[in-house]
Amino acid sequence: MTESTAEGTYTLVLDLFEPATIEVGALGAREFAAGGYAYTGSAFGPGGFARVERHRELCAGERDARHWHVDYLLGHPDVTVDAVVRTPDEDVECEVSRALAAERERVAGFGASDCDCESHLVYEADGESLRRAVERVQRMYR
Repeated sequence: MTESTAEGTYTLVLDLFEPATIEVGALGAREFAAGGYAYTGSAFGPGGFARVERHRELCAGERDARHWHVDYLLGHPDVTVDAVVRTPDEDVECEVSRALAAERERVAGFGASDCDCESHLVYEADGESLRRAVERVQRMYR
């Protein structure tokens, strides 16, 4: 299995350079402060980690289709993907998300429609600090 088709859990570390109001599908309009965001998702099933490349393409403006909550955030012109941290072969999406949320602000209802979590998106004003936290948390599950 190649890196792009392998399966596992991933976290996108995003930077939003200016505060924004973004329409997020059925969640409606949401206010997002400038800063760092970490979205934790699952890449099991068809394509595996190829889903991450789809997210990158959407963020770069190379794709328009929005299927998940994070797609609406990625589609905003002031958002960039700072890093992607993968945990191959491990289904730890909820565990990683909860660990990141322990010391950070959650974006309620975001990306957690198929589980009991409050959210799979967290916010921290300092994006670099958030990236280091994501790497540290995901190392716990490797």
